[in-house]
Order: sequence, then structure tokens, then C-alpha cells
Amino acid sequence: MESENYTPAVKRSEVEWQEILSPEEYAVLRQAGTERPFTGEYYTTTAPGSYRCRACNAVLFESDTKFPSHCGWPTFYAPLAEDRVRYLRDTTMGMTRTEVRCANCDSHLGHVFEGEGYDTPTDLRYCINSISLVLDEDAAKA
Repeated sequence: MESENYTPAVKRSEVEWQEILSPEEYAVLRQAGTERPFTGEYYTTTAPGSYRCRACNAVLFESDTKFPSHCGWPTFYAPLAEDRVRYLRDTTMGMTRTEVRCANCDSHLGHVFEGEGYDTPTDLRYCINSISLVLDEDAAKA
């Protein structure tokens, strides 16, 4: 699951990240925080387009893989490509989960869950913080 030799393409110091990101964005993207459920900008969004990493602008998810799971955060059944995200074992909060990070800049996006029975092409639910994403609606028109 986790690569020992991983090096992100985008490398910045924590001070540089703090200058680029708002305090709320920094708390989620760089400190693996979580936004409150049902409050995020993209929770109910159905607009077509590409979802990019808010920290580095890498395209991560497409709107046609977004589905309503009613969990409180935007959910997708697959990333754009497996090389766009990376996975880490997360044992915080008294449970074992799989954390999802941007492969380009190593920012925290959310978690992925499997085996929940959603009617999607995969058996996966990528539960992603809205604050980790930016929707590029122009990508849908191209």
C-alpha cells in the first residue's frame, strides 16, 4: 500500500504551504484534518468537470465518477488514474482506514472505503474533503 521510496513531484516547506493555503486548507491538506460533514462546497455539486487538488492543481477525479453516498462529503468511486493518488494506512481515531493523498504533492484528500454495497462500477467509496478540491468546470466543455 505505502511506497517507501515515495517523493512528491511538488515539494514545498511547511512555511511555503502556510503562505499558499488558508488556515482551513492547511489544516486538512497538510495536517490530515477533516472538514465538518455536510458543510463542504462540493458535497452536493453535480456540475460536470474535473476535480483538482487545491494545493497543486493536479487533476484527481472526474465528475462522472462522483456519486451521492449521503456520508457528508463528496464521494467518488474511482480516481482519474491510480497514479494520481497514493494510499497510506491510517490508524488514527481508534480504527484502521486507508488514507488517500495527492500523488503529486502528498496532500491529504480523505479516505477510501470498500465493501459498502453502493451501486457503482467499483466497490470503493473515495470520501474526499471538499476543501481539498477545486472543481474545474471548463474541463467538461473541452
